[in-house]
Amino acid sequence: MSNLTLTPIKDWGFDFQKPIIISGPCSCETEEQMTETAQRLANKGIDVLRAGIWKPRTRPGMFEGIGKDGLAWLVNAGKEIGKPTTVEVATAQHVTEALEAGVDILWIGARTTVNPFSVQEIADVLKGVDIPVLVKNPINPDLQLWLGSMERLNAVGITKLGAIHRGFSSYEKSKYRNKPMWELPVEMRRLYPNMPIIVDPSHICGARELIPSVCQKALDLDFDGLMIESHRDPDNAWSDAAQQVTPERLGEIIAGLIVRSSKLDDYAENQLESLRAQIDRIDNYMLEIMGERMDIARKIGEFKRDNGITILQTNRWDEIINDRIKKAAKKELTEDFVKDLMEAVHQESIRHQTRIMNNILAE
Repeated sequence: MSNLTLTPIKDWGFDFQKPIIISGPCSCETEEQMTETAQRLANKGIDVLRAGIWKPRTRPGMFEGIGKDGLAWLVNAGKEIGKPTTVEVATAQHVTEALEAGVDILWIGARTTVNPFSVQEIADVLKGVDIPVLVKNPINPDLQLWLGSMERLNAVGITKLGAIHRGFSSYEKSKYRNKPMWELPVEMRRLYPNMPIIVDPSHICGARELIPSVCQKALDLDFDGLMIESHRDPDNAWSDAAQQVTPERLGEIIAGLIVRSSKLDDYAENQLESLRAQIDRIDNYMLEIMGERMDIARKIGEFKRDNGITILQTNRWDEIINDRIKKAAKKELTEDFVKDLMEAVHQESIRHQTRIMNNILAE
């Protein structure tokens, strides 16, 4: 992993206070719509005004954005309410037109992040430009691809970099439009503690009634801000109507958020240190137990090898999963967690047995 050179957000040239609130319509539709939405957002606690000008859609025939004309409407609305503006760019031409219009912050969308060629095209035109760029996670859960986009921008001199977490596409049914998979932005934070991370509840949820709880979760995980889509008349929006809220509802959501501190006083530090020591002890015990389990798995592998038995025994695996889920429920552990845990353990057992089957010595 290469080291990113990052400019702290306090030095981006804006007076941002955590949490940063970015809001505005999914799509800029008309000048009147953009202006009215901005005016109604002006006193709702937002820091940055957003709007989609070019809309990369999943299928053709859907509204794909008003185009270049909307940039002036967005910038003028931002000036009127005294807020910086941000817009999504997907091509070099988008970047050029956004810069010429005076947009303050750019963001790269999920459908662009997945394509290194597209990101490089954007990076090339940004060489020598001093502007903040936010990068949305790719559609699929690929942290390296997400980081790779930032590395391409960093290589041309963009150091005012931030991440936007908008969830990940999944074939599995979920109440969310895009599964949050919080572990990925958490890992991003671990790798780059100074990287601003903005959470996009609108795209995670896909339904406005879910937005408040995801906003609170984002703040509880100590992320830096929220990007929430707001429209003067959400039900009649030209794109993503279900996930937009009115400016007034946005104000209610923001007012209802609990902002907790990540800083600890001496008393809290001492209390947590004691509890964390208990966690460390249990984790060490778990690793010892897991090592013992793998010792047994290797013995099973030797027996299977010597008796011509396949590694995978489907009926046995079904028994394990069903039994462990039932037992875990009594401990208030979720089914998804237990499945993921047992599948990881099972895969590690298979790895050990495969090495034995093929007479591979431990490295």
